[in-house]
Amino acid sequence: MKKIFNPPSVRRPFGNYNHGLLVPPGASLLVTSGQLGIGLDEKVPQDVAAQAELCFEAIKVILAEAEMSFADVIRISGFVTKREDFPAYMAVRDRFTLDPKPVSTLIIINGFTRPEFLVEVEVTAAKVF
Repeated sequence: MKKIFNPPSVRRPFGNYNHGLLVPPGASLLVTSGQLGIGLDEKVPQDVAAQAELCFEAIKVILAEAEMSFADVIRISGFVTKREDFPAYMAVRDRFTLDPKPVSTLIIINGFTRPEFLVEVEVTAAKVF
């Protein structure tokens, strides 16, 4: 069982995440590369929510291949190109995350390898046996 850390001497999390998670010894660990908002058809949606949806759907498939789910995700790192895209990204992220909520970081960056990309997401997951 993962142990949650949200000490009372640290400001509460801003959203649906935890400040820390402790994974017990013997857990399987999966680390993904950053997933971009692009489909198998090579199409890139124009809005951040649709791109984030593709990112999280790709992660869902990767997790399934490792016999894991979003319940096993312990860390999410998100990257967006515009501060105003923060709420749309968070709404998608929050639909996919399960309890216990993972730790989470969101960084606003200048851009990606292609200008049409607006968001990238990577996760770390741990399966506790």
